[in-house]
Amino acid sequence: MEEFEILKEINQNAKMGMDSLSTVLKKSQDTKFKDLLNTQHDEYQNIYDRTQELLVKNNLQMEDTPTMQKAMSWMGIQLNTVNDTSNSKLSELLIQGNDMGIIKGTKLLNNHSFLDSEIKNILSDFVRLQEKNIDDLKKYL
Repeated sequence: MEEFEILKEINQNAKMGMDSLSTVLKKSQDTKFKDLLNTQHDEYQNIYDRTQELLVKNNLQMEDTPTMQKAMSWMGIQLNTVNDTSNSKLSELLIQGNDMGIIKGTKLLNNHSFLDSEIKNILSDFVRLQEKNIDDLKKYL
């Protein structure tokens, strides 16, 4: 995978994280929990902005997340919260998403030692962000 493809992958995953958090935020009534989710959303936005800046700097276009992928994510959240919108259930769903992101990001780091240092830093920050998100969400399980 070319390093700019990795950058696009980080960008797309950060966008999916923001989209998922936006969907989950609408389901929560707990102000403290919503504050945490808003903070996580802002952190994803920071990663997204950093990737966008680097893509623009290198005259690269970012394709939007495929509609089907967005729909599947939205539908998954809807189906999994039909009968339960507790903080515990919402945290569980978000932890699962973060866990997938950690696995994907760690594989990219381990299998692409050639990465430009700026891209590697963004990817490392993205993995650390998801690890932190899980730690913060565990309190609500």
